Amino acid sequence: MDIRIWIIAVIPGVVLAVAVYMLDKYEREPVSMLLKIFMLGALSVIPVIAVENFLLGMNIFSGAMAAFYTSFIVAGFTEEFFKREVVLRWAFDDVHFHEKLDGIVFCVFAALGFATVENISYVVFRFDANVYVGIMRGILSVPAHMLFAITMGYYLSLAKCCKSCSYEERLGYLRKSLFVPMILHGTFNFILMLGVEKYLLVFMLYVGYLWKVNIKRIREYTLDSKLNHTHPVASESHESVRMGDEDDE
Repeated sequence: MDIRIWIIAVIPGVVLAVAVYMLDKYEREPVSMLLKIFMLGALSVIPVIAVENFLLGMNIFSGAMAAFYTSFIVAGFTEEFFKREVVLRWAFDDVHFHEKLDGIVFCVFAALGFATVENISYVVFRFDANVYVGIMRGILSVPAHMLFAITMGYYLSLAKCCKSCSYEERLGYLRKSLFVPMILHGTFNFILMLGVEKYLLVFMLYVGYLWKVNIKRIREYTLDSKLNHTHPVASESHESVRMGDEDDE
């Protein structure tokens, strides 16, 4: 067993989790709770494999339609559903989930737990300990799971923390916390399945878009966290302005 391959498989998820944890500067969640969410995210691989295998067996399509089905339904919906379930069941109603940035942190830890186990399965077992596969997945696939999770946490936090939202608006954000990451994830996989060599420019532009949008979301909630702990009144005003921006999207 080559320990270097295991390190290559594990280190991207751990580094990204620590990086997101460090962004929460003002009131960090307990490390024990974040580790629990990370491990539950890792365990979510078990139901994901079962459901994905079932859905693959139901596939009646071929060609591009098969790629679409596999990307959006088999992978996109199933993986985002179970990662989100971890946060809904073990963090959403917890007292430590009390500001918007918390939602992103919890979703990222659940997603990176899942992504780390998935990465081990690919890098160590499926591709015969291929270092190149490990490096490429560390650069692209594992960060992609983090980006989908940022979007998930963005909407999940609005469902939880938006004081000015109606019940219907909160329910809408709850739905978006599943279906928007599913679409982002499905699009990512779909381009890869069509052949990244043929669509390299499209893929690069899409990855750039994912980073741009989700860095903006992180910055928005980081500012919200700062205002919560320094100028609470300003934070409420910031929410009102942000809600106006959301309506314009």
